[in-house]
Amino acid sequence: MALHIPKAPGVPQMLKEGARMFSGLEEAVYRNINACKQFAQSVRSAYGPNGMNKMIINHIDKQFVTSDAGTIIRELDVEHPAAKLMVLASQMQDAEVGDGTNFVIVMSGALLEAADELLRLGVTTSEIAEGYERALDKCLEILPELVCHEIKDSKNVDAVIKGIKPSIMSKQYGNEDFIASLVARASVAILPDKTTFNVDNVRICKILGAGLLQSEVLSGMVFKREVEGDITNAMKAKVAIYSCPVDITQTETKGTVLIKSADELLNFSKGEESLLEKQIKEISDTGVKVIVAGAKFGDMALHFLNKYGIMAVRLNSKFDLRRLAKTVNGVVLPRLTTPTTQELGYCDAVRVDEVGGTRVVVFNMESNESRISTIVIRGSTENYMDDIERAIDDGVNTFKGIAKDGRFVAGAGATEIELAQKLLQYADTLPGLEQYAVRKFAVALESIPRALAENSGANATEVVNNIYKAHRENNKYAGFDIDSESNSVIDVKEKGILDLYVLKYWGLKYAVGAATTILKVDQIIMAKRAGGPKAKAKASSDDES
Repeated sequence: MALHIPKAPGVPQMLKEGARMFSGLEEAVYRNINACKQFAQSVRSAYGPNGMNKMIINHIDKQFVTSDAGTIIRELDVEHPAAKLMVLASQMQDAEVGDGTNFVIVMSGALLEAADELLRLGVTTSEIAEGYERALDKCLEILPELVCHEIKDSKNVDAVIKGIKPSIMSKQYGNEDFIASLVARASVAILPDKTTFNVDNVRICKILGAGLLQSEVLSGMVFKREVEGDITNAMKAKVAIYSCPVDITQTETKGTVLIKSADELLNFSKGEESLLEKQIKEISDTGVKVIVAGAKFGDMALHFLNKYGIMAVRLNSKFDLRRLAKTVNGVVLPRLTTPTTQELGYCDAVRVDEVGGTRVVVFNMESNESRISTIVIRGSTENYMDDIERAIDDGVNTFKGIAKDGRFVAGAGATEIELAQKLLQYADTLPGLEQYAVRKFAVALESIPRALAENSGANATEVVNNIYKAHRENNKYAGFDIDSESNSVIDVKEKGILDLYVLKYWGLKYAVGAATTILKVDQIIMAKRAGGPKAKAKASSDDES
């Protein structure tokens, strides 16, 4: 009989073997704060227009080179439970606003760093958390007063470009004018009058070759595919969309056919062929010029489609079929039947184009009523085009924010310093220990202009002092000038460096939410992992390979 070793008394006794438990300030709180600080530090260097890129190779060996925090945290499988909370806050920001993911992580990291100092001075976690929440309430109260620009008409392309440009500038510094005009044209063209704007309606098609400046906007959809038949062009076309194969239909039930002579065999084949021809002729008679299917086209079916001059396009993705149905205003039919006039879609021009050696099928809607627009991105490498796509995605999300709430606050660290200055005055009015937490909150807000300055190679302390000095002289829109050599400040309202009001509002909320949740954790109990032993690494494998 195996020797029984008694477990240590207390919580470990109740848990399965292999479970781990950390408790108390030293083991749990400082440990969490340290992990989050390091995580925020790694993402912080990617903040702002001059942020550094990160090269990430994910679990399936796909490589990313980007400075977009959303992509970095999505592809890094963060294990640490506290750092995971920061990731979740950042993902909530991505879902709510679509931009400002880095802001949330840098801000919550700075708040935890400040809390670390307070804890060592003997302030309790609950007092810090309460102080942070009071500071947040004060910030959200002051924020509407700092609005410096508002876009009333979201169909005005020039006004929209001004609002979108800063969010694209942070990813693609130098190309922001061109990309912002692409995004503005694509988004304004499909902005519905009554319902809300859907980000998914701006599609992106990446085609290798040429340069970024050859990118263009099309109203309609572009697919990197060849057509199936011989017809490659259709103007003012009615479109039928099927999710089934266009081929000789299989019978519903299995049956055996006994054929006794050669004539019967010929007639049987002819019967199938004539049935298929009849179906395609009936479809052709309704005026259909383009058939789009979600599965294969049979050889016999293609023969008849060519005979009746119908263009055949195959799309493998059911989501693409649905989007196309939305674009042409048609219905996806599950069986090869003759469509009614209500089920047919309409497209001004369907054609095969060649873009830089890649054949594409273009569904072009020339009317103003198009529901989907596509941005065709050109670039020299896949990685570069992926990065442009992420910048466009941020731009489209900013447009969605403008359509909901067109208010903007000053960017370049101006809003943060103004809030910090007001908070320092507010802290003096508080009697309890929370005032220390409110002061530290103000210091944490400085981390945003600090990150901008450090990533641009400027002296961060001097930059923050210069901004404070300008704000004390009542210039509340003074922010850091990225282009200057001498750590100087600039009036960001004049320069047009703006941040969405909703981005700051939700960013502060989520950052404080994550920081206070992490601070309130005093025990970490980790159960033993499920699953068998880990698979062995391949022989002669190396970390670098």
